[in-house]
Amino acid sequence: MHAHVPVMLAQVLDGLALTDSGYYVDATFGRGGHSAEILNRLGPEGRLLAIDRDNTAVAEAQRRFADDPRFQIAQVPFAELATAMNGAWGDQRASGVLFDFGVSSPQLDDAERGFSFLREGPLDMRMDTQQNVTAASYLADVDEATLRRDLRELGEERLAGRIATAIIVARDRGAIRTTLDLANGVEAATPARVKARSQRHPATQTFQAIRMRINDELGQIKRALSAVVDCLRIGGRVCFITFHSLEDRPVKRFLRDACAEDPVYRGLPDVPEHARPTMRLIGKAQTAGKEELTRNPRARSARLRIAERLR
Repeated sequence: MHAHVPVMLAQVLDGLALTDSGYYVDATFGRGGHSAEILNRLGPEGRLLAIDRDNTAVAEAQRRFADDPRFQIAQVPFAELATAMNGAWGDQRASGVLFDFGVSSPQLDDAERGFSFLREGPLDMRMDTQQNVTAASYLADVDEATLRRDLRELGEERLAGRIATAIIVARDRGAIRTTLDLANGVEAATPARVKARSQRHPATQTFQAIRMRINDELGQIKRALSAVVDCLRIGGRVCFITFHSLEDRPVKRFLRDACAEDPVYRGLPDVPEHARPTMRLIGKAQTAGKEELTRNPRARSARLRIAERLR
């Protein structure tokens, strides 16, 4: 069992440029590692709104911080950032927003949540356990073509066709009931030469694809990106932590566009206010240092990108 360790904590705190009286949003609370340190640096006038759609995370937030008047928790997807802020603060905009995408260590470590291919558990994988679609119901209903597409697009799985066929055959004979059934089926469908070349478990990308599909993770990211600029005050910062290219790609695209002037006016000497960049990058993408990777190997694929609102 891994203890929960917030990823790139020092870099995030520096990137948010915290002030005593600022209003901040931890849009992916998890188990509160980032939130706890943000609160440690806020004065009595500062505020922190945490967001998570996982009821276990929300319960943890209430247990740890319910007595802190500076703290509020909203159980909504982070795509509903604007709605959560309006409910907590009215028209107040944020001094900083943090997004830490993907699945959290406690979710992976709890076999009953069904996220891990290393532990026996139910085929669940829901971040919001109140939603209807589980990994089991997805696999029960999905056709082979759709599964192949999801494995290829959301798992970036090169063996998508081969694995999809194996899963459907196993499903139809009732051989996939648990996470280990699924993981073992994917492993059996993976050629020995492929397994020998990779340091990852053969089921890594399959589990990622199913998890991302049933939780609409890319849709959540895209909607959050569309909302975040308007949620920041002028000079406010946003930090994005991503863990693989599917998460990082839309973030990079968003930042590229937000940090550029309207191409219609590109090269002109006088660019009108509405066509100027809305954001500016704060440094380059950051990765975890050697010391952190020693303590927390799960940070090895993390990327941190920071930007500031200009107008």
